[in-house]
Parts: sequence; structure tokens; C-alpha cells
Amino acid sequence: MRIYLVGYMGSGKTTLAKKLASDSSYDFIDLDETFEKQYKITVSDFFAKYGEELFRKIESELLKKTASFDNCVVATGGGTPCFFDNMDWMNDNGVTVFVKVSPKTAADRIFHSKHKRPITDGKDIDELIAFVEKHYAERLPFYEKAQILVKGENLSKNYLYLRDKILEHE
Repeated sequence: MRIYLVGYMGSGKTTLAKKLASDSSYDFIDLDETFEKQYKITVSDFFAKYGEELFRKIESELLKKTASFDNCVVATGGGTPCFFDNMDWMNDNGVTVFVKVSPKTAADRIFHSKHKRPITDGKDIDELIAFVEKHYAERLPFYEKAQILVKGENLSKNYLYLRDKILEHE
């Protein structure tokens, strides 16, 4: 089984994916981390140097390589489901989980994160909230194609619900 977590930046995909992987003895894969290790450049630096289009192409290729793994939990990047046929592909090749948070929660988490994000870097909190509200709305139709929805504001509270829903898909 492959489990793909999708959702906006700062929704808690990585945190939740690590916990799911650990509790189920599955492998954990973070697509952004995989990219950075393989290409020896951060996602932010790659965006700045080569642009989003090339990044999305490589990201899609890395995603599709996960088909060769069994029993893994994959934390995708916030934009992964929104390009090429990635969301449909994930639905066809595993169980998809949308970790949903409000745009305000996402903006707050992004603003206070140590992790630089290429499309939000340099924005003050008000600019960030406005950006996230618009950007999140554009991505929402892709996220909503996921098979399971879990609210990301309180991951520890919603974790058991998610685990039970995933077990139903096994």
C-alpha cells in the first residue's frame, strides 16, 4: 500500500506522514527531501535558478517512481497534485489523504516556519495571508480529489480518525 498526503504548505503533511509511517512500520518518503538529496540543491534555490516548470517536471517523475515501493507513506509538496496528472495518478496508485487547514492557519505556519518556501519568501504576514487565500483557492479543486479528508489544525486529535479511514482502504 502507498499513502499519499496532499495539502497546502504548512498543513502538516510531513508531520502526519512521519507518524503514519512510524505507527504502521511503513517507509516514509518526503518528495521535497528526495528531490534535494538527489539533485543536491534546495527546492528554493532550484526554483530561483531554473524555475518552477522544470521543478514540476522532475517532481512528477520522482512521484511516479514511488510506484515501485510497497508500504510507504509519501508527503508530497503543496503543488504536487496540481500539475500534470499527478493527483489522478496518486488516486490510481494508492490512497490519497487531503490534510486540510484554513488559509489563515497555513499562512501563520508558513510565516513562523524555519523552512523557506520559494513562492512565499519575503512576504510580510498581511501579504502572506492575502497570497495564501488566493493561491489555496486555486489549488483546492486538486486537493479535494483525495479519497480521505483530515483536518490539519489539530493533527493529534484527528490522527486516530485518519488511521481508521486508511485501514478501511487496506
